[in-house]
Amino acid sequence: MKNTVLHKADSRGHADHGWLNAYHSFSFASYYDPERVQFGTLRVLNDDTVAAGMGFGTHSHDNMEIITIPLEGDLAHKDSMGNTEVIKNGDVQVMSAGTGIQHSEFNPNHDQRTKLLQIWVFPKEPNVTPRYQQITLNPEDRKNKLQQILSPNPEDAGVWIHQDAWFYLGKFEAGISQTYTINKKGNGLYAFVLKGTLTIDSEELNTRDGLGITDFETLDIEAITDAEFLLMEIPMKH
Repeated sequence: MKNTVLHKADSRGHADHGWLNAYHSFSFASYYDPERVQFGTLRVLNDDTVAAGMGFGTHSHDNMEIITIPLEGDLAHKDSMGNTEVIKNGDVQVMSAGTGIQHSEFNPNHDQRTKLLQIWVFPKEPNVTPRYQQITLNPEDRKNKLQQILSPNPEDAGVWIHQDAWFYLGKFEAGISQTYTINKKGNGLYAFVLKGTLTIDSEELNTRDGLGITDFETLDIEAITDAEFLLMEIPMKH
């Protein structure tokens, strides 16, 4: 029997620090909701807007798979592994924090904001060697279909992480529908709408709504309006 949990956009945690306007789908920093600590191995889904020229100073992480998806503008990244990169809309970046890393993230532009999703997933095993990966996606590959952007397999499309997870981006025109089939039995799916209105098995979702679904094999996704969305299939146990 399929189970769902709906997180409406306006029910998320919110923190406006001036330089950072952040919405939290799950408990993070000063936002805590015991009902919304995580969804399976999905621990953090932050929807951040960083003001021009501002950013996160050097800080540390360990034993987490950290995925960054810029939605608008650029983000300059620097870390203790020696990586100095700029990620922009159309890119996806992953860091396996493993035994520990330090990094900073800044908006390098002084005339525009940066919008991004930062996602944390618990790894399958602790204390892996830290690693960094960044790729540029082809936006045409998600037009009216699902574009795989992350998986457990280094040889697959997209980036890879130390977890049995699969992420997809979709950009559907109104009326387009597709059936989603689970990759690994027992996994759950968390859907996040970037823009527009769609239904997942008749549950209507609007911009920035989230829906977690468990105990299923297939799902029907249909765009009611033109819609952009992210699907995150993740293990429910860690």
